[in-house]
Amino acid sequence: MPDLPTPKDAAEAALFSECWDAVLSYADLCTSGSTAANHLAREAFALGIREARAAEDGSRQAAGRRASRLPRIPLLLTAVRTTAAAWEAQGQGHLLDPDLRLWLNSDKAARYTGPPLRRPLALRGLRDMQEPDAALLWLAEVEALPPRAVARRQGLDPAAAMEELNQVRGLFRDRCHRNHLDAPMDTECRGYVRLLDAVTRSPRAETPEDLSRHLATCVECAEAAACLRLHGGGLPAALAQGVIGWGGLAYLERRRRAAEVRMSAGGPAAPDPDAEWRDPAADKARTLRNGLLVAAVLVSALALAVSLMPFGESDDSARGALPTDGTPVAGPGNPSGPSAVPGTSSSSTRTDTGTGVGAGEPKPSLDGTPSATSRTDPEPQGTSSPTARTAACEVAYDLVNQWPDGFQATVTVTTAEPLDSWRVAWSFRDGQRVDQMWDASVAQDGSRVTATAADYNKDVPADGTLSFGFLASWQNKNTAPYGFSLNGAACTLS
Repeated sequence: MPDLPTPKDAAEAALFSECWDAVLSYADLCTSGSTAANHLAREAFALGIREARAAEDGSRQAAGRRASRLPRIPLLLTAVRTTAAAWEAQGQGHLLDPDLRLWLNSDKAARYTGPPLRRPLALRGLRDMQEPDAALLWLAEVEALPPRAVARRQGLDPAAAMEELNQVRGLFRDRCHRNHLDAPMDTECRGYVRLLDAVTRSPRAETPEDLSRHLATCVECAEAAACLRLHGGGLPAALAQGVIGWGGLAYLERRRRAAEVRMSAGGPAAPDPDAEWRDPAADKARTLRNGLLVAAVLVSALALAVSLMPFGESDDSARGALPTDGTPVAGPGNPSGPSAVPGTSSSSTRTDTGTGVGAGEPKPSLDGTPSATSRTDPEPQGTSSPTARTAACEVAYDLVNQWPDGFQATVTVTTAEPLDSWRVAWSFRDGQRVDQMWDASVAQDGSRVTATAADYNKDVPADGTLSFGFLASWQNKNTAPYGFSLNGAACTLS
């Protein structure tokens, strides 16, 4: 089994870390147990990274032009599907979900690897967009991230995020419409092109009975209707099914549930690295998009005129465990293992209990996590006083992912008292050094780290939570920090 490539730098590791939870969630749907799911996710993740790097290298060699490819998350999800197909071909199909095996051996799967003009319309439409625009659409519609989180990740003004998203939706519709016109059609399908375009443009238009009968029997036209109709809430399903294929709707539901859990917990929807990690082509893509949108109506009209011319899960031991070399499966329960994977999310790791992957499931504790103490700033010495009062805050430290010389973590603090500013401090045991931090400013003195609130998140209500994330380096060991405090008062560690 190939190991994951070592990240080129911390920026790339942070950029891909947001994808691991999605990859593992889909891999879990595709397999018969958690061991196989982790193995499939790791192999697919490595394949996806290689494909992304190859596309980027080819783009740079072609005079700076960007390669036409999917955004990172859907790219990695299609790598899961490709890897699963390879398992089936290599005699490892018993590790896959039985329904997926049937799908892989059907004509439905062949559409994703067959002639380009026969591939699902959503896949073609998303691939034809500028990558920053396609990523914006995927994050908002499929990953179900709230507008503020999408705006920050894409480097957008939050106030203009919805307008940007609406423009991107329109651009996706235009791409799908043109791809539908380019696809081979019989006479009946081509006779419905103009009517289908008109019906899907208006939220109040009713579908004529003859068109409805046609959509019930024609897969290609039904896909086109789902992609062209931007109202009614069907776009996420059209994207998930068209790009991922098997299990697309189940994946979509999992991502929605995960987003709801994060929102109800008061935590961030996803890690938001600093702006320097955002795609530098996003602004250029938005400028180009504005010009494309101006011309979209004329192009669609011309294309339309041409078109009118005649012419289940079970225990791993029951199905056979995957052979391993003894290396621990990557995940938060093995933070210092040599096969720890950039992007391994503790919220998506599961046990074989039949519950599947979900953000609300219990997760393994980190190795070396000390018991709660009553230490305060500055650097604590010795043990806490037996007379210390009960802490008014509780800290959750989450190791999001780890690689050979670095890691990403988030800190979430629940405070019993309202705050108009905050300062969270802790100590590292093994000489770890914080390199970057988001949603807070950082200072480090020896082993003691202090995170100070940003202007936009300094106010926290009573019984509310504050959260921030960071990247750090480590050597030899990476045990969990200790001695957490909030504004100088000791916190308990959950």
